[in-house]
Amino acid sequence: MTNMTAADRHRRLRLLGTLVGLSVALGACNLSGGEVVTASVPDDYRLRHPIAVQEANRSVVIFVGNARGGLSVPQRADVLGLAQTWVREGTGAIVADVPVDTPNARAAASAYGEIRSLLAAAGVPPRGIALHHYHPDDPRTLATIRLSYPKIAAVAGPCGLWPEDLGPSLLNKGYSDNKPYYNFGCASQRNLAAMIDNPADLEQPRSETTAYTARRTAAFEKYRKGEPTAIAYPEAEKAKLSDTGK
Repeated sequence: MTNMTAADRHRRLRLLGTLVGLSVALGACNLSGGEVVTASVPDDYRLRHPIAVQEANRSVVIFVGNARGGLSVPQRADVLGLAQTWVREGTGAIVADVPVDTPNARAAASAYGEIRSLLAAAGVPPRGIALHHYHPDDPRTLATIRLSYPKIAAVAGPCGLWPEDLGPSLLNKGYSDNKPYYNFGCASQRNLAAMIDNPADLEQPRSETTAYTARRTAAFEKYRKGEPTAIAYPEAEKAKLSDTGK
């Protein structure tokens, strides 16, 4: 083996430094422009888009004309319906936003008096109604009376978030693993939350109601006599598809 000259050693050190610099430059290259975190998004849509129980507002808007101080029949039905639901699910007072310094301010004040009477007749106490005056931002729009109250509601979302591509790309790390996309299941979770009548059902079952004594007594009487306890529906045979058109 021949001895390495000083020029050869200098050339090899320079080549080694070039290779180290190139490897560092390639390692620092990041096409996504940010930190890549793996396994940060759960695969289960129920964990990715959970249904949360929180307080939300329920509101009804009453349109009031300039020359009409009372409520129409559909508006009375809306106010009574709001009062009935408040008694069942309300967690705070009903706030009535009534406009002032508008062309229909006098009619709105008269309509608010009728609204208070309807709410009181439906079981809302006087301390459960709060009056709030407001000035409309746009004077060209018709000022309305808004009735709102807080309630416990189930919510999910927001939906429509697409942080990654759906197709194969360098930015979609889960495409080759056949993982669901981020927005998968969000719409079904949001619709389920909107259909829940009592959000407490998500946490615990309801208590059992009392049995129907009359039906239970009739079933026990048939069982004592040895008769079938099932209910017979004579009209059910007439609704068969094979009897259609006869």
